[in-house]
Amino acid sequence: MTLYTAAIALSGVGILVTGALALAFLRDPVAGLEQTTHRSEKLPEVMADRYIAFTILALGATLYGDLNVIAVLFATFAFMGFADAWIYARGNFPIAKHLGAGIAALIVVAVALLAMQQEA
Repeated sequence: MTLYTAAIALSGVGILVTGALALAFLRDPVAGLEQTTHRSEKLPEVMADRYIAFTILALGATLYGDLNVIAVLFATFAFMGFADAWIYARGNFPIAKHLGAGIAALIVVAVALLAMQQEA
């Protein structure tokens, strides 16, 4: 096994673990918090870490300059914005900022896809 294939395999393991955690939270958010040892009172601090991580990912994708990577990353950001908007809408909370973030990310996806098509 080369280091390349090892890196791909380990990335695959990361997909499985992260997917399993996502399913745990989907099934029972409280149990998901317990399983991951997250604390709801620490959520504001955790969100700060997440936004820093999202910024680093966007910076890396932008500097790398691969439109495929940019499209997938911002499609993921769009999903998060729309999913959060849906969660808040169900609770009758304001959704404009999350909806706006989803739309903004979707615009990046559309431009990246159009640019890929134009270059082909």
